[in-house]
Amino acid sequence: LELTIGLISLVFILLQVANETLHTDSPDLPVCFQLSVLSWLPCVYLWLACLPYLFYLQRNNKGYIMMSMLNRVKTVFGLVLWIVCWADLFGTFHELQQGKTQAPIYFVTPLVVGMTMLLATFLIQFERLKGVQSSGVLFIFWFLSVLCAIVPFRSKIILAKSEIGITDKLRFTTFYFYFALIGAELILCCFNEKPPLFSDVDTDPNPCPQTTAGFLSTVTFWWFTRMAIKGYKNPLEAKDLWSLNKRDSSEQVVPKLLREWEVEQAKAHSAEDQSTQALYSKPLPAGEGNHVGGESSPEEVEVLLSKKKGPKKASFLRSLIKAFGPYFLIGSGFKLLQDLITFVNPQLLSLLILFTKQKEAPTWWGYALAFLMFFTAFLQTLILHQHFQYCFVTGMRLRTAIIGAIYRKSLVITNAAKRTSTVGEIVNLMSVDAQRFMDLTTFLNMLWSAPLQIMLALYFLWQNLGPSVLAGVAVMILLIPFNAAIAMKTRAYQVEQMQYKDARIKLMNEILNGIKVLKLYAWENSFKNKVLEIRQKELNVLRKTAYLGALSTMAWTSAPFLVALTTFAVYVTVDKNNILDAEKAFVSLSLFNILRFPLNMLPQVISSIVQASVSLKRIQDFLSHDELDLELVDRTNTATDCSVTVVNGKFTWARQDPPALHNINLMVPQGSLLAVVGHVGCGKSSLISALLGEMEKQEGDISIRGSVAYVPQQAWIQNAILRDNILFGKAYNEPKYRSCLEACALTPDLEVLPGGDMTEIGEKGINLSGGQRQRVSLARALYNEADVYLLDDPLSAVDAHVAKHIFDQVIGPEGVLKGKTRILVTHGISFLPQVDNIVVMVEGRVSEMGSYQELLKQNGAFAEFLRNYSLEDIIEEDGATEEEDFPDDALSNHTDMVDNEPVVNEAKRQISIISGDLENPRGRSVRKRLCSERKHVEPDPEKKLPKVEKLILAETAETGRVKAKVFWEYAKAVGPLLSLFIAFLYGCQNAAAIGANIWLSQWTNDAVGNGTKVDVSTRVGVYAALGLAQGVLLLANCLLSKAYSMLRAARLMHLHLLQGVLRAPQGFFESTPTGRVLNRFGKDVDTIDSHIPDNIDIWMRTFWYTVNVLIICSALTPPFILVVVPLMVFYWWVQRFYVATSRQLKRLESVSRSPIYSHFSETLTGSSVIRAYGRHNAFVLLNDMKVDENQKSYYPGIVSNRWLGVRIEFIGNCIVLFAALFAVIGKAHLNPGLVGLSVSYALLVTMSLNWMVRMTSDLESNIVAVERVKEYSETKTEAPWEVEEKKPSPDWPSHGNVEFSDYSVRYREGLELVLKNLTLSVKGGEKIGIVGRTGAGKSSMTLCLFRLLEAAGGEITIDGVNISEIGLHDLRSKLTIIPQEPVLFSGSLRMNLDPFEKYSDGEVWKALELSHLNKFVSNQPAKLELECSEGGENLSVGQRQLVCLARALLRKTRILILDEATAAIDLETDDLIQSTIRTQFEDCTVFTIAHRLNTIMDYTRVLVLDKGKIAEFDTPTNLLSKKGIFYGMAKDAGLTQ
Repeated sequence: LELTIGLISLVFILLQVANETLHTDSPDLPVCFQLSVLSWLPCVYLWLACLPYLFYLQRNNKGYIMMSMLNRVKTVFGLVLWIVCWADLFGTFHELQQGKTQAPIYFVTPLVVGMTMLLATFLIQFERLKGVQSSGVLFIFWFLSVLCAIVPFRSKIILAKSEIGITDKLRFTTFYFYFALIGAELILCCFNEKPPLFSDVDTDPNPCPQTTAGFLSTVTFWWFTRMAIKGYKNPLEAKDLWSLNKRDSSEQVVPKLLREWEVEQAKAHSAEDQSTQALYSKPLPAGEGNHVGGESSPEEVEVLLSKKKGPKKASFLRSLIKAFGPYFLIGSGFKLLQDLITFVNPQLLSLLILFTKQKEAPTWWGYALAFLMFFTAFLQTLILHQHFQYCFVTGMRLRTAIIGAIYRKSLVITNAAKRTSTVGEIVNLMSVDAQRFMDLTTFLNMLWSAPLQIMLALYFLWQNLGPSVLAGVAVMILLIPFNAAIAMKTRAYQVEQMQYKDARIKLMNEILNGIKVLKLYAWENSFKNKVLEIRQKELNVLRKTAYLGALSTMAWTSAPFLVALTTFAVYVTVDKNNILDAEKAFVSLSLFNILRFPLNMLPQVISSIVQASVSLKRIQDFLSHDELDLELVDRTNTATDCSVTVVNGKFTWARQDPPALHNINLMVPQGSLLAVVGHVGCGKSSLISALLGEMEKQEGDISIRGSVAYVPQQAWIQNAILRDNILFGKAYNEPKYRSCLEACALTPDLEVLPGGDMTEIGEKGINLSGGQRQRVSLARALYNEADVYLLDDPLSAVDAHVAKHIFDQVIGPEGVLKGKTRILVTHGISFLPQVDNIVVMVEGRVSEMGSYQELLKQNGAFAEFLRNYSLEDIIEEDGATEEEDFPDDALSNHTDMVDNEPVVNEAKRQISIISGDLENPRGRSVRKRLCSERKHVEPDPEKKLPKVEKLILAETAETGRVKAKVFWEYAKAVGPLLSLFIAFLYGCQNAAAIGANIWLSQWTNDAVGNGTKVDVSTRVGVYAALGLAQGVLLLANCLLSKAYSMLRAARLMHLHLLQGVLRAPQGFFESTPTGRVLNRFGKDVDTIDSHIPDNIDIWMRTFWYTVNVLIICSALTPPFILVVVPLMVFYWWVQRFYVATSRQLKRLESVSRSPIYSHFSETLTGSSVIRAYGRHNAFVLLNDMKVDENQKSYYPGIVSNRWLGVRIEFIGNCIVLFAALFAVIGKAHLNPGLVGLSVSYALLVTMSLNWMVRMTSDLESNIVAVERVKEYSETKTEAPWEVEEKKPSPDWPSHGNVEFSDYSVRYREGLELVLKNLTLSVKGGEKIGIVGRTGAGKSSMTLCLFRLLEAAGGEITIDGVNISEIGLHDLRSKLTIIPQEPVLFSGSLRMNLDPFEKYSDGEVWKALELSHLNKFVSNQPAKLELECSEGGENLSVGQRQLVCLARALLRKTRILILDEATAAIDLETDDLIQSTIRTQFEDCTVFTIAHRLNTIMDYTRVLVLDKGKIAEFDTPTNLLSKKGIFYGMAKDAGLTQ
């Protein structure tokens, strides 16, 4: 009863308060209310917050802070406040003694406030001890206190001014003291304390300011401003980034997750064990004892087990939730608050409209409402961004933790598990799946928040408009499947577009790889048309996508309008008494706008969750794989004097596989050398793996004494400098290091490498030859001094003499390792006599064991093995391994420049010449010659090195602002007038939207006028018409811009790019890596196709939207313009800072991301080596470092978005504030409809401002693609393809006379001449052989005839026509070449022979017959339409060469150039080609670049080139008798004695 009385009296008081307050022009609150509610509010807050806060501080101790001046002042002020409050209390007691009785509130309030001030003072000190630099809790407390004290502050002044004057002097004074002190405390609270003692801030060179930021700074992300300014001044670099916060770093995040995951796994295992025990402990029922074997068969137990095991699996999700859930929940809490606050503004709007209706209402209402709107909007901004911050940070930690967990797991999974997940799949787990989780966390709260928002919005709408709302909602719901259908179709089109894009890129790749052949044959146009054909299909798909996109955009943009239209139409037609007034209309509009977002988001969130659940399952499966048993190998055994013992070993690779090794018994005495031999696949490597503990042990024991070093069969090389590969984490010790290099014969190799032992080795050791890799691997083992060395066939990859050197210096009885225990798997029989013991393996078991002599006597498997191998081995000793390895080794110095094809080919050519020139049947001498020749080859590439480095120019990355020029380029491609027209259309569409809303505001004013309905149908009709006009304009615009003009721009840009690249001279392709050109054709063209149009579209829409809001607000209340200008300046300023910084952060993030994945795939391949050397932890640390490095640039990226959001939304909130304020000021001449219009528009502006900045930023990073494409479409072109006025006659050259007069040529500007002043003349029909050593300029001569190289002096004339004056296609189509490497393109065989389809099928078959291909082709089912795969992979090399011959036969020109293939071709094909040429090209002029002299011995004349000059030029017989260079070459080839 008392309670109800209390409540009733409270309500009564409040009503009285309301009456006193609301309807006066100078409102005031009664003293009682001031003393009770206002004074207690902050106190209640602080006491409620106090306990959880103290608990939190107790848990998170950061170390104490020294007493500072600031702290002392705060504390003193706190105590003074307590004294002031109690002065009041004692004053009251004093009055009691005087006989004045006061109301009890005068005792209670001072007491409560005083106690609270003591609590605050205590908190100030407690925070200092716990290391809090700036307190949010206290800040809010002081802020509330000041807020609540403003009312009494004002009312006391009013009282003092009034006639009554001040009666209560004491309380009047104490109150102003109190007010001044809490004001001071609030200000002091904004300043930061010094960081606590011994914190990381002192030690870290570049700490993240967030840790030391104050409460206000944290809430508004002010601490980020420093980086924004730095990024604006000059582009950010990696060194400018802050260190990662400790709590986000791998060392804290990953163990947290792993702990939870281990708990989960332990639970799952214990559940499993219990179920298993239960099964096995059941007694057998009677009568089943006479079962075969007397017990239930194991299969049955298995079946039972699998049924039981099903439900309990370790849940990765649960461990994620336990590890990161609590932190994420804080974010969810913020989200909940924000959702609730969202709905305050529509309510305030309705109050504001009501206020404008009541002309007699006091103005301060309006101001209060305006400021309340601003305040709630601002609060919403702050809370929303805190929520995002928590979500993103959780996402970031999730990614770190998942990558860390996967990496750690991948180092210890068994081989069986490795088979189920390939390297690519595991890398995907890290990159794609971890990323999905990261993306999901940002949306995850929408799962509950979207339905909540929808329900709240519907509830308020229902209150507003009643059941008519359902009509609008129905429209919204109908739009969802419509959009879903469009999305499905769009996805299908995207897949199709990707297929065309892939096809186009594949074709471009072939064109770039075979560009030289295309130029020589003058086939560019045919291939250009093929590319454009695919491109046209691609554009057609893009056009369809654009149509769909336009529909979907229209649906989303018109959705709020359609919903409003149906709702209002239904509302006014349902019931005659329903009047649509401003309040109803505009409040509903703003609620519908709130509804749009969750409805839009839900489908996205759901698809995101589906994807993440798939990822979750994949990650969970991977993390549940079996791990290697680290206790498998007993390292502690010291009983015997053997360092390696295996007793009754039985090993398998996977539990379900049959054992790979059985009954293995091994005793290896300390310090002995054991060789393991046997046929291929008999289990030698498996034995080594078993000793390393990599296999599953089924029976037996293994023990190894001491540490292990391991050299795998395939060397594993890290992507690091050579020295680090050898040191492998050990400290550098110069003499020891040098001796290791010496022993492993690496010293000569270091001299060849460009940076010595500081050379960066590429991934998988790409720039080392196989032999070098193996020796580095050996040097690593040698440097890591171990007790037991397991060497898995380290000598197979190196040359024989090197193998001998290594055996003698390192492994053998006299080597560096004598005295260590060595187990050597080998195929080299020559070393066996020198080893202590030999184990012979046969089919996974040890067949014999003993010393070399003993085994020979036994005459068992080993003796037979020797007999089989000895013959081959004697040959092998002579250096057989050289031959395969040699090209590899000679090339090793080139591979830093894999991009520059010509050089590598040059080197390959030199090698192939050496191996090809010697047509000597005796293999032995060939090999010896190889070894001696090798010395001549090495220096040659050396000399080329310096030039090569300048060959490839670094790709320029754009930094800083994008030039306006680029935008102009794009506008030009779209069409300048069209661009203007499109912009104009966007404007029109928005004008229609404004029109519709102005009409709505007029409509709502009807109600005010006379309370009856004006003609409803016209109102609804015009409203609908305006809205539809907006939709139609939007559709038209989308179609015009996206489906027509921007696609036209894309088409033109690609066309120019393609033409530019195909017209580029040969030099361009030599100095530009293919990958770089393909990137322009792939990524950049794709950006122009699909990203830029979207960006521009959204940008235009948001831009016009913002302009509209400003226009409406300014038109209704002109003073608004004064405010707009400074706001826009601020906006522009923030946006510039943000764009500059975030663009660079994005770049840094993507640069630092790839090392994570490359390091990871490297680790996976070398995990056994890493484990063998015990470097497991070091690699885990390395991975953590790389992940942290990446997150270091990702984190500021997130914060930059929050920073921007708070700033931009602040501008939006200011616009709301001023729109409302000016509406209040101009209340007299504004009708409620217009007020509703301007304020509801302003409420939406924040969103569009935010989008505009994002889009500007995206557009700026994407428009660069236009620049990059343009750069290549303007490359320097070669001479024109056709020169009209100099066109030679159709039958030219009729004779085939070729004259060089004083001709010189160089490869590129600034290089020396390759051919110097050649003068010679060749009569039509002569056969000329061209010979000379490597680099004499033989190939250059052919390139000159085709003008792939332009003359540096002199001229070439063919039948009296100077070839430099005619068009390139005219020249090249009249010459024929059979090139050295036969290049085929993917397509039909027919296309490869005759791309322009000039010849009839009969002629093509004739050519095939003459080139001996007709049998092969006619046996194919497709005949001439036989598909050649990329590069002609499905034909043999010989057949490809014959196809090139068939091309030549089809063209049948007067001049034929034969660049003779070297080692690629077999002798048979060679003879075929030679005989065909002799018969078919009898009357033509033939130039042959010969490597095999016997092909040109019967030619008319032979031209011998030396160093670019003519050395000899005469008939072969004359040259032989002269005993000059030619004679020497012939003698080498064994053609003369």
